[in-house]
Amino acid sequence: MLTHDELIAKMLADPDVKAEYDRLNASEEFLLLDIVLAARKASGLTQAEVAERMGTQAPAVARLESSMTTGKHSPTLATLRKYVEACGKQLVISVV
Repeated sequence: MLTHDELIAKMLADPDVKAEYDRLNASEEFLLLDIVLAARKASGLTQAEVAERMGTQAPAVARLESSMTTGKHSPTLATLRKYVEACGKQLVISVV
């Protein structure tokens, strides 16, 4: 049985898979997902704990996190603000 890292390496050896991976990895949605997941990880909170602090249910937080990977749904700034504040962080937006 392959380890996770071995499986990833095997999949990324396929040029088509690698191209799609690179395309997705460069998207704003994946960047945003990385940022919010890092905020939750740094806070040491579970989805359920973030949900409680946001005044919602854990499945809503799971949907929020997964929606950012599809690009089909963009969370509102208010929702992102509540999420990061629940993680003890501050939402800062800049244009460069």
